[in-house]
Amino acid sequence: MSDSESGTPGAQSPLSRRSVLKGLAGAAGLAVVPGALLEACSSSKKTTSTPSSAAPAATTSAAAAPSSAAAAPSSAAAAPSSAAGGGGGAATGTISFGSNYSDAVPKAAFAAMIGGFTSANPNAKVTINTVDHNTFQNNINNYLQGTPDDLFTWFAGFRMRFFASQGLATPIDDVWDKIGANFSDAFKAASKGDDGHYYFVPLYNYPWAVFYRKSVWAAKGYTIPTTWDAFVALQKQMQKDGLVPMAMGQKDGWPALGTFDIINMRLNGFQFHMDLMAHKVGWDDPKVLAVFKQWTEILPYQQAGANGRIWQDAAKTLLNKQAGMYLLGSFVAQQFTAAPDLADLDFFPYPAIDPANAQDSIDAPIDGFMMSKKVKNQAGATALLEYIGTAQAEALYGKTDPSDIAAATNADTSTYNPIQQKSVELIKASKNIAQFLDRDTNPDFADNTVAAMIQSFFNDPGAVASQLKALEGQAKTVFTS
Repeated sequence: MSDSESGTPGAQSPLSRRSVLKGLAGAAGLAVVPGALLEACSSSKKTTSTPSSAAPAATTSAAAAPSSAAAAPSSAAAAPSSAAGGGGGAATGTISFGSNYSDAVPKAAFAAMIGGFTSANPNAKVTINTVDHNTFQNNINNYLQGTPDDLFTWFAGFRMRFFASQGLATPIDDVWDKIGANFSDAFKAASKGDDGHYYFVPLYNYPWAVFYRKSVWAAKGYTIPTTWDAFVALQKQMQKDGLVPMAMGQKDGWPALGTFDIINMRLNGFQFHMDLMAHKVGWDDPKVLAVFKQWTEILPYQQAGANGRIWQDAAKTLLNKQAGMYLLGSFVAQQFTAAPDLADLDFFPYPAIDPANAQDSIDAPIDGFMMSKKVKNQAGATALLEYIGTAQAEALYGKTDPSDIAAATNADTSTYNPIQQKSVELIKASKNIAQFLDRDTNPDFADNTVAAMIQSFFNDPGAVASQLKALEGQAKTVFTS
């Protein structure tokens, strides 16, 4: 996002260290070597589904950037000398980078950004080990305990704090001494571990909202709903018009967590949502049941067969004008690769349910980078993180990936497309910013337990009370200190 943010990213009460250990204990196992990277719960909602067999990591030099990265202007490579590592060839040696940016667009954007660093530092080489997004996340615990890369892509919030508290990440306060002026207080807070040290450099964030195609809505005469009743009526009309009212792909487990988040925040408020994430209230609380009852009202208008569909395929139904809406992060724009299609894409904030909460909260996850505890080239890795924390580097990334909002307050936003511009305004207008369910709570519990419960809910919504009771039983096991 940009300097316009008013909410606090990831504001939440941290769970106990023991709670997280219990939740992730089952993930520990044999270490993997760099390039065999990680497996995980799919928290970066931006990339691909897990393949039927885990593909080996594609190891590439930053110099061998995908041809699409060449779309970035060459001037970006000439980072000003004030950028860390940007002048005088200060960084040397090989810096290894574990990346989950496996989809074509973010992969090219990442390569273009790293190319800016290597152009300014000819004595440094960055080796990028790219792994499928979901695979990367599912094996992150083993990876960091084994032989990790110097740097790795990751997420703000609970997930960053967990690995920091486990001693699996290197504090980077020295990096923040150089880049701190580039970020708002909210982003600074989101980049700190529970011990008060910095462990994370943010690159971008992106809002979750309801996306639609302007041409379809204009042809049908639809108007943006701001209330629940209007939202339900719109979906009924879309169904009558032969459209899938709401696209959904839940095969990977995480996409529908966003629907739970937003209905819970709209119905029960942001603080209740964060208390639930910290298990200060139970999943069998009547207010949680009310969320699913609310959801049940629109379930008949949700795309059928969601449990067998990945998010990219759900996005294609919106792209192909088969679906009227899709609640997802702004990374959905990555599927709209043709300029006319992208220009036709628009979004609106999820409608209000309880007027007391109105539309004051959203999910707007922050993605960025961390340094592993077993860093080999610490000087080079530090220089690279200092570079990434500059406006020039973040703007360079954004020129190739048109769906995200740069975290640096001084990043150039003049090239933002309408989706990016509107994303800035939506985040600015939001009083409360959540990171997303599997980043705001124990990720193993979120992705392996809450996600499974929601899939069961899709199959049998009438059994939701007993499903929540069972979910709470599992939560007590995970969160009991």
